[in-house]
Amino acid sequence: MSSLSPVMPLNFDPLTSLVDAVAERQRQDFGHIVSHVKADGTLITSCDKWSDQALAEGLARLYPGDGLISEEGNQRVPDSEYYWVVDPLDGTTNFAAGIPYWAISIARFKAGRPILAIVDIPPLRQRIVAIEGEGVWRNNKKLQGPSKFYNSDACASLCSRSINILQRVPNQHFPGKIRSLGVASLNLISVAMGQTVAALEATPKIWDLAAAWLILIELGCPLKWLDIDPEALPQGTDLSSSDFPVVTASNETFFQSYLPWGEALVTNRVKQT
Repeated sequence: MSSLSPVMPLNFDPLTSLVDAVAERQRQDFGHIVSHVKADGTLITSCDKWSDQALAEGLARLYPGDGLISEEGNQRVPDSEYYWVVDPLDGTTNFAAGIPYWAISIARFKAGRPILAIVDIPPLRQRIVAIEGEGVWRNNKKLQGPSKFYNSDACASLCSRSINILQRVPNQHFPGKIRSLGVASLNLISVAMGQTVAALEATPKIWDLAAAWLILIELGCPLKWLDIDPEALPQGTDLSSSDFPVVTASNETFFQSYLPWGEALVTNRVKQT
């Protein structure tokens, strides 16, 4: 497929059908699910559980031999050349609270890097797909990179932990308006979609960022890992407690403006421990 093609290739039909089925059932579950608190203090619902199982079983059927990392399942780096990183329901707090904004995030890795990514936003019926070296599509339409022009009303997307940490940075003017979407993958790809000019995530897990990572790269958005680099993690590495703080922006000018704030995330996080 030419990298200039405006249309998604058709050989992903079985995979997209799997995501279609999970997204549709999540829409049906929305508003009818009770949440519970996991041992790590985060929320989980029955929708998280069945979504994880459905995706795990479907990927094993479609891609036999591939490994799997997921928020609700195995959290160690597999020993297979190819593996999937899955967040079956990114934004559980939103979902459980009746806020109609969450995502399904899946990415296929080869040699420790994402080569295929899908972020589906069930309540908006939007799907973003990225293929390494080929580009990014939203609802089957090829996307270009975000605008390079400055907007005086430009917004930055921050997770709640980023806001809490950056409040401890004295006498500094934050360079943009703040938005917090409550969904890590969507916080990050809001930059690639041109909705925000920068995003900061203080404590994302590998399943939060796996798909967004490739989408950002394919649309030319600069990013920096502020602590651990998730690329080429050794086989068997336990990722259950590993965070990958990151800053990204729509272009190099914005990136340089927000980079000090990203670095402050790690500095101030260390001071609190």
